[in-house]
Amino acid sequence: MKTKLFLLLSALLVSSVMMAQFHIGAKAGANIIKIDGKSFKDQFKYGYHVGGFAEIGFGHKLGIQPEVLFNQYATVVDSNFNHIYQNAFKNNNVKLNYLSVPILLNYKLFGNFLSLQAGPQFGILINKNKTLLQNGGNAFKDGDLSMIGGVQVKLSSLRLNGRYVIGLSDINDLGNQDKWKSQGFQLSVGLAL
Repeated sequence: MKTKLFLLLSALLVSSVMMAQFHIGAKAGANIIKIDGKSFKDQFKYGYHVGGFAEIGFGHKLGIQPEVLFNQYATVVDSNFNHIYQNAFKNNNVKLNYLSVPILLNYKLFGNFLSLQAGPQFGILINKNKTLLQNGGNAFKDGDLSMIGGVQVKLSSLRLNGRYVIGLSDINDLGNQDKWKSQGFQLSVGLAL
């Protein structure tokens, strides 16, 4: 009995997904990000992101857009950091590479042309700069939770995105002296298949 119920529910789920609007695609773009905290210069630096997305539409107005992105954030260490953590960095430039998974809610404003997007982004730090600390310690936590808000413009199969990303979690793994959080903008171009 349980097997038949499971098969029936699975068939209903698959059929509802098939009836929903569904697209997959690839995207790439620029990150204009800064890390907030006393240890970093208060300036935006450029990075990039590349990855894929899926669009799952439910009805005329709502949809979900999960993505998998390789995100690179760049920042510059302030001179105060080197006073606190002697010889921590060989140079003042820091690059953080994340595997990010945003899960966005799409709300269509004008047909399929313009959508508002909002939702969480979960990031896993995949490249810890091995020259970061001489003792091999970690300066940055392994994960990052952010919120995203933005717009998406659809032109046939082309997708243009502008988003604001704000970090919610402290990514400082050196202690409780200073909280480090990311924030910035993402601009991207995507192609739905």
